[in-house]
Amino acid sequence: MREPRPGTFAAFRSRDFRLLWGGQTISFVGDAAFLVALGWFVTDLTGKASSLGFVLAAESLAMLATLLWGGVLADRHSRKRLMIGSDVARAVVMAVFCAVGATGHLTLTLVIVLAVLFGAADGFFQPAFGGIVPLVVETPMLASANSWLGIARNGSAVAGPVVAAALYGTVGPTVVWGIDAGSFLVSATALWLAHPRRIQPPEQTGLRRELVAGFRYVISVPWIWTGIAAATVILMVAMSPYTVLLPLVVHSHYDRGVGSYGLLFSAMAAGMVAGSLVWARWNPRTWRVVTCFAAFGINDLGIVVVAVSPWYPLAVAAAAWRGFWIGIGVAAWLTLITELVPEHLLSRVLSFDYFGSFGLTPLGFVLAGAAATVIAPTKILAVGGLLGAVLWFAPLAWRPVRDAA
Repeated sequence: MREPRPGTFAAFRSRDFRLLWGGQTISFVGDAAFLVALGWFVTDLTGKASSLGFVLAAESLAMLATLLWGGVLADRHSRKRLMIGSDVARAVVMAVFCAVGATGHLTLTLVIVLAVLFGAADGFFQPAFGGIVPLVVETPMLASANSWLGIARNGSAVAGPVVAAALYGTVGPTVVWGIDAGSFLVSATALWLAHPRRIQPPEQTGLRRELVAGFRYVISVPWIWTGIAAATVILMVAMSPYTVLLPLVVHSHYDRGVGSYGLLFSAMAAGMVAGSLVWARWNPRTWRVVTCFAAFGINDLGIVVVAVSPWYPLAVAAAAWRGFWIGIGVAAWLTLITELVPEHLLSRVLSFDYFGSFGLTPLGFVLAGAAATVIAPTKILAVGGLLGAVLWFAPLAWRPVRDAA
């Protein structure tokens, strides 16, 4: 049987990928709109950047608490069913957001509680999601599939903030919560209709032993563990402050409102779409690890420009620049992982990837909010972005990383 010829649109030859991609596109739109509305709602509710930091930290900690076990379960059981269960659970959380928000009684405490429930359900989704991709496309199509899923995520993030800004300014955030709830149900329905390839699960030796087996594999591959280790620090010092403090920077540094805040998200997302398309078309077979790490490092320089630029249009351009390189970096990383990691270990490796990469982001969210009370938010972002760029290039000085894949 002749393998399908890889290409930019190769993944769409698979009906199951089309269902996965379509459902996730709708879900990503809802998530992007929700994130922008949540950021503005919480900051407006309390007037403190630290409040959003606490909400995001609570959600992240809850996700981390279930993430590793989600990876083990996704290698043991049906990844499709785990994803559907997570979608339904998150739809219920968003429905509560919507119902309570409609009464005007959505307090910071309740937002944190709902964020914890959302994060716990999300932890079961992410490893299964990454692990299902090789089950709906053939290996030569993986670069195309990962790129188009990135395009779906990032393209939706162009529309999501626009939707959030328009609805927030007219009918308020409640409708945004409702849209996100509905998007999870669409995703669950699409997954239900899909028929991913079945895999033979490994012999069950106990949750802990299977978790240890995944960890041992991760630390045996230099480019995987160094990438995760770098991301652990960088997301704490660069991404977390950017997420928490951006509403404050838009309001105080650029003297603009929620529409301008959403535009920065949309610009970055548009850049990520472009970067993902470049990777789908390019799909190199050499120097992929170098390309991946370098792309992540270059993107962090965009944070510095957003922080120090006196002109808002330049900040928008810097956000698009960031997105372009993130799009390439993420597509490259996921292609490497899904191609090279053994199928029966894939979800566990992805769970360690997410757990390690985001392990310190809750601390970063809290510290960024606290630091902003005594240090200018623009200085925090500039230092974090510069440090992130340096740390991404550091592992490439080691030959086993530089010469891999």
